[in-house]
Amino acid sequence: MGDQRAKKSGIAAEIEKKVEQRYAEAEANGTTEAIKLWLNAVVGADHPAINSSEHRDLHKSLADGVMLCKLMNKLLASEGKKAISFQKKVGSPFIAMGNSESFCKGLLAYGLDKEFQFQGVDLWEGKKAQFLNVVNSLHSLGMVANKKGFEPTYTGQQTEYLDNE
Repeated sequence: MGDQRAKKSGIAAEIEKKVEQRYAEAEANGTTEAIKLWLNAVVGADHPAINSSEHRDLHKSLADGVMLCKLMNKLLASEGKKAISFQKKVGSPFIAMGNSESFCKGLLAYGLDKEFQFQGVDLWEGKKAQFLNVVNSLHSLGMVANKKGFEPTYTGQQTEYLDNE
């Protein structure tokens, strides 16, 4: 399934390149590895483990939204909150998008601000520039879970991004 869209040019290409550099920074500072370890630890035997924190593997493991919804339900259960509903068998992008939407509703129920949500397409397509939104969402979720004392602890480091341009 190839991408039929025209290549970005001009300012759009520059912005995408800059965001892809931010994704590379997230990988380099260990954020994607911390996310992989945390998701595997929280979800455990309830879902196949993510093999590596490389973009390709992380995206492949998360694209259908099932693991994310299982994570969210464990977090919500720890606070006695109602579980989100999701589809465990994903046969189309529409079902995956629905799972992403359920996860994002769970973020709000868990106490994260709306700004930490991502679009279903960010997760499904998995391009680094858009997938960074998913990584940032999970990183923020891990930080909030830590503040709430959730175990296992998320090991990602607090990072500050300053745009000096």
